[in-house]
Amino acid sequence: MRDPADLYEIHPGFDDVKGLAMLVCLDGFVDAGQTGTQMSTALFDALSGEEVATFDTDRLVDYRSRRPKMTFVENTWTEYTPPKIALYRFHDLERQPFLVLYGPEPDLEWGAFGAAVQQLVEHFGVTLTVSASGVPMAVPHTRPITVTPHATREELVSGHTPWIGRVEVPASVSAMLEYRFGGSGHDFVGYEVHVPSYLAQSQYPHAAVAAMGFVAGATGLALPTDQLEEAAGTTDVEIAEQVAESEEIQRVVANLERQYDDIMTSRRDDPGDRTVLPLADDEAGLPTADELGAELERFLAEREGDGNG
Repeated sequence: MRDPADLYEIHPGFDDVKGLAMLVCLDGFVDAGQTGTQMSTALFDALSGEEVATFDTDRLVDYRSRRPKMTFVENTWTEYTPPKIALYRFHDLERQPFLVLYGPEPDLEWGAFGAAVQQLVEHFGVTLTVSASGVPMAVPHTRPITVTPHATREELVSGHTPWIGRVEVPASVSAMLEYRFGGSGHDFVGYEVHVPSYLAQSQYPHAAVAAMGFVAGATGLALPTDQLEEAAGTTDVEIAEQVAESEEIQRVVANLERQYDDIMTSRRDDPGDRTVLPLADDEAGLPTADELGAELERFLAEREGDGNG
């Protein structure tokens, strides 16, 4: 493997960047409800970031599978926007600095990329790395959001009862980084926010608000959520309208509520209860999720077609 240091360039003027938390915001294979995407967008919209280091995307991104955007005006190409993977320094709402690794998930050279990120973590003395995304689950949108936390040390997620048993899933770069950090003694904690399976293909702002809260709780950062909370309120009204129009949807939501409440009651009565939630594709646990999903996705598609999405 080539020297991982050849994969990135540290910009001058950041000698004072030491001992900060780092948030990993890479587009992954699964991000139900666009949880991570909404969170990173909210950060870039509300806070100002400075590029600390930039990666060589020509080595990391498959341009044919994710083609960059270009702009054509009348008779000439006027703009080319290549992908960028970079490490940024942000300041939260209370001016506390933190780092953000942001960009498209690398398609190539995962090993070199992981080693390069670890070099940057050690160079800047990163104290804690955090990630957050959404995973589709058989949960109703009418109940408090739950989460599956995971970390390189059990102490980082103490107090959380597992919601998911053993499962094999396609890898993501973020998960690979957490796995490697665990082997090298670096702290990494991730949060998989549970998104109702029938909303997994749409933006679900409530999940992003929850993700922000989990990240803030782990790092002590004051993160912006006003924009997401406003969007969540609007989404609540739209979903409620759609549910009210369909007895079938009402029935499925009621079934999910009953299942959710049973599990929560069991856990409250027996703190050692390890009952897990069924995954979104568990037909035994959620026999009518496809029906509900089709109805809500049709509704959301119609909204986007009207220009309201």
